[in-house]
Amino acid sequence: MSARKLTESFLLTLALALPMLTTACAEHHYYRASDPYHHDYHRWDRNETVYYNTWVVETHRDPHRDYRKLNHNEQKAYWDWRHDHDHH
Repeated sequence: MSARKLTESFLLTLALALPMLTTACAEHHYYRASDPYHHDYHRWDRNETVYYNTWVVETHRDPHRDYRKLNHNEQKAYWDWRHDHDHH
């Protein structure tokens, strides 16, 4: 396995594990996020955080930026990606 693939695998694993490591007490806390581009709402909880962190890794974005701090174009890019990866 190449060093790049190994690094990408590590970052993806980290992105998926991070919510479990950082939300022990925050498990029941969530907010409702509006997706104005697809005219729906999403419950931003541990599951949505996993999707967001995966998007951050796949699109090589800053892993420390909260979704609510993204500009409108970045939020739209997230929701477009998210709807393409929705398994509900």
